[in-house]
Amino acid sequence: MRRFQSHFLLTVLLGAACALFAPGAAAQNWVTLLKNTPAESFDDEDLRLFLDTARKVLDGGAPENQPVSWENPKSRNRGEITALRRFESKGRACTEVRVRNESRSRKSDNRRILCKVDERWRLVSDAQLKGK
Repeated sequence: MRRFQSHFLLTVLLGAACALFAPGAAAQNWVTLLKNTPAESFDDEDLRLFLDTARKVLDGGAPENQPVSWENPKSRNRGEITALRRFESKGRACTEVRVRNESRSRKSDNRRILCKVDERWRLVSDAQLKGK
């Protein structure tokens, strides 16, 4: 039962992240970012807090190199997202972020680049930035 619940929550998390940031095929990028991380045990409130923080950072609501933290006192899960740099690539706004999350003594620390495509933030690879 616990395994099913964890898988279900990850599916919900990925679905919400994809709807917020990535259309269509980009959903696979989110699987890579969130699989085997503390996000697998996020509850609905954790997810809401994480996504609200991501929106704030990506939409320029925080200066570069200033972590924006979130925490759910009920679950004790927490994290922070930092805009490391903002730049343009192929005429699109892009942001390199550092995402740190912690849940049930599991910690993750990832760096990723997202660009705004069709009014949504989408994960991109270095190869996509360079046009390869």
